[in-house]
Amino acid sequence: MEEAKGLVKHIVLARFKDGTAQEEIDQLIKGYANLVNLVEPMKSFHWGNDVSIENLHQGFTHVFESTFESTEGVAEYVAHPAHVEFANLFLSKSEKVLAIDYKPTTVRI
Repeated sequence: MEEAKGLVKHIVLARFKDGTAQEEIDQLIKGYANLVNLVEPMKSFHWGNDVSIENLHQGFTHVFESTFESTEGVAEYVAHPAHVEFANLFLSKSEKVLAIDYKPTTVRI
């Protein structure tokens, strides 16, 4: 197995509070995506809704994936004022959140 050199994926699973309007969720997603323009270590952003047929989502409805070049980049992102401001807003609208960082590993058989 070959761990990616420095590359780190930051995954956030979220469920928004009942009563949060779709327009508010859309604005949060746009705000999250805009962090790529504000926080230099954040290299990419993708998101989507749960579409699993296995029903193992544990109530999470949205997934957000950001890519960084290192764990130091993730730390810089977490401490960045633009992220702190966004995270406070995002968390105020979230019922449930799970975040995990990992280094992608390629399996060669």
